[in-house]
Amino acid sequence: MQLSDFNYELPADLIAQHPLANRTDSRLLEVKADGPSHAVLLDRQFKDILGLIKPGDLLVFNDTKVIPARLHGNKETGGNVELLIERISGDKQAWVQIRASKVPKTGSIVHIHNPAGESFPVEMIGYDGRFYEVRFPENVFALLERFGELPLPPYIEHRPDGEDAQRYQTVVAKNPGAVAAPTAGLHFDQSILQELKNLGVQQATVTLHVGAGTFTPVREEDLSKHKMHYEWFSIPEATLQAIKETKSRGGRVIAVGTTSLRALESQAISQQSSGETNLFITPGFQFKTVDCLLTNFHLPKSTLLMLVSAFAGMHNIRAAYQHAIAQKYRFFSYGDAMFLSRLENTKP
Repeated sequence: MQLSDFNYELPADLIAQHPLANRTDSRLLEVKADGPSHAVLLDRQFKDILGLIKPGDLLVFNDTKVIPARLHGNKETGGNVELLIERISGDKQAWVQIRASKVPKTGSIVHIHNPAGESFPVEMIGYDGRFYEVRFPENVFALLERFGELPLPPYIEHRPDGEDAQRYQTVVAKNPGAVAAPTAGLHFDQSILQELKNLGVQQATVTLHVGAGTFTPVREEDLSKHKMHYEWFSIPEATLQAIKETKSRGGRVIAVGTTSLRALESQAISQQSSGETNLFITPGFQFKTVDCLLTNFHLPKSTLLMLVSAFAGMHNIRAAYQHAIAQKYRFFSYGDAMFLSRLENTKP
């Protein structure tokens, strides 16, 4: 697999900068794979999902909650610094990405501040070659609530506002820890969740705290050399039992988003219901749990584009993206969605 296999040209005006008026107003592209080299593409509205999901199917949501993970401050020398939490590793510790003219050295102090004029010190304690480990003077979550800013993705060009505070969270979000939203879940509101329940569609949750590494570009042309970032996940026993019951009655397990899928497939491989995963899914991967996937459109050359190509077939995904661009679908976090069925024995 080569990185160039997963590139495409996207007009900038198709990158959604704001959410639509209602969560369920999005479009939905159904991709029905007849084989690895042919797919039927059907243009739908998101509410059509009520006809795509069948009684007895199981929808699995990621219930992670986005935290105010972006921090602004200054080095001891006065230079500006921006910290973006990658993942929280302890009560007072976290791994972060750093933006600065010159990255602070291990052992140095960065002073974080907020518009109210408050500040606190963060100590630089380590570096793993990609992310920096820092120590906070008190509980990380408590300080983020006072000093942090909602971490909108880098392709959204405005500063976060009140609309983002509400709409860059799913309606099932309850477990704080993500620094990016599980965006496929953004299309659901409470009304459509209730309609699905009324139709006999089961619902369950996993937790996977999406890290900032999800936006880190893949730099290795040879994908076998790419090191996937780690993310923490947990799957309740009730969800594992619901999956077992769904499979036994012939229903489908439908992952709402790539993060739900990675949690479920990580559990299927490790047989561990919680822990850290750096599962890197590329074409040729054999899926064990997920039958269908609801997902947004993903960045060129991204690990998420590789994942959906593994799930539905590289040729089918290329055709779907070309179609979506031609039909002016909205892309990325605030964009439209796709409904994919798993292609068995997918090969590059």
